[in-house]
Amino acid sequence: MHSTFMASKMVPLIVMLIFFTLWASPAISMNSEGNALNAFKMRVSDPYNVLQSWDPTLLNPCSWLHVMCDNQSHLIRIDLGNANLTGRLGAELGRLHHLQYLQLFMNNFQGTIPKNLGNLKNLVSIDLSDNKFKGEIPKSFAKLKSLMFLRLNNNKLTGPIPRELDSLPNLEVFDVSKNDLCGTIPPSLSSFPRPSFYNNPRLKGPEKGPVPYNFGC
Repeated sequence: MHSTFMASKMVPLIVMLIFFTLWASPAISMNSEGNALNAFKMRVSDPYNVLQSWDPTLLNPCSWLHVMCDNQSHLIRIDLGNANLTGRLGAELGRLHHLQYLQLFMNNFQGTIPKNLGNLKNLVSIDLSDNKFKGEIPKSFAKLKSLMFLRLNNNKLTGPIPRELDSLPNLEVFDVSKNDLCGTIPPSLSSFPRPSFYNNPRLKGPEKGPVPYNFGC
């Protein structure tokens, strides 16, 4: 009788402890995609509170603005173009394994483009245009076999265009204009319209004969 009484007193105490633990540590309740987006949010300056709806206490980010999920609650799209965000992209974006569209154009992102974006095999579109990215175009993008749209124009990218990008079978739009790229244009990419390469003073024409692809770099 005494043990039954004690057990009945312990149940509400245990429930309260569980509730307090979840309330005190909201990140525990989020899925991995929510954690990755929250890490992204912590990296950037957001003067107009565009990311205000990104609430880390929710189980997943599917109800947040500027993102989209599929019918299995997997994050498939980030739409943050022209959001006046400033900061650097981190490795956390490489954990969004179901992502298909990464739209970050017309912001003030700086630093290099994370190499591990090349691990997101479902990516169809990357738009990082009109920012301040520097460094080289990641060779890892060659692993994105579903990629159809790659817009990197109007940044501060340097180095040659990776020859590895020749292996992208579904690429329909490729724009690297208004950067500081050098070398020659890889053979399969030379079929894209010439304006896709304009305003790269050190970028030569299509690769021909014995001329190395990084000529003039």
